[in-house]
Amino acid sequence: MDKDGVLFTAVPLFAGAVGAYFGIWVLAGAFLLLAAFMVFFFRDPKRLTPSDESLVVSSADGKVTKVEERDEGMFVSVFLSPFDVHMNRSPISGSVRDVKMFKGQKRPATSNSASTTNERNAVTIVGPKMTVTCTQIVGILARRIVCRAQKGDELAVGQKFGLIRFGSRTDLLMPKGVSVLVKPGDRVRGGETVIAKLDS
Repeated sequence: MDKDGVLFTAVPLFAGAVGAYFGIWVLAGAFLLLAAFMVFFFRDPKRLTPSDESLVVSSADGKVTKVEERDEGMFVSVFLSPFDVHMNRSPISGSVRDVKMFKGQKRPATSNSASTTNERNAVTIVGPKMTVTCTQIVGILARRIVCRAQKGDELAVGQKFGLIRFGSRTDLLMPKGVSVLVKPGDRVRGGETVIAKLDS
């Protein structure tokens, strides 16, 4: 479990124990179920990450909702439901060039405008062969972005750098010289599923 989930699990677990001690079983059961969900939400499974520098891996678990070519490059968006693993992982190996937090709204993360109007955090990573920007975006349920990466940090591909609580979206902006290997509707796993490959 991610360290961010310890407090979120401990509080309802303690409340459930208190309820059980006093014989308030409905209350105890509700808090224990909440604690179990927190353990599930903040789970942190191991992933098998490819090491090829020409590959871009997904930065999050979830469902691909958009793939398109933009003026800035190739764009892929992944929506995370509350039941997906919420760890954010580096899509490539490289140095963090910039981390920018943008204040904004908390509209549904699946909306087209979420990438420009919602609260979000953009992490730009410069690798040996390409530069990729990973943007963490909040939604209606997601109330806080956690980003542990700082400017100048060196990240390995698949390395965890943050998460979003509780349901969110993660966008990847890649150079135009990549071939995107996923399509809308595909399920992906952070740090494991190959999203794109640099054209040779």
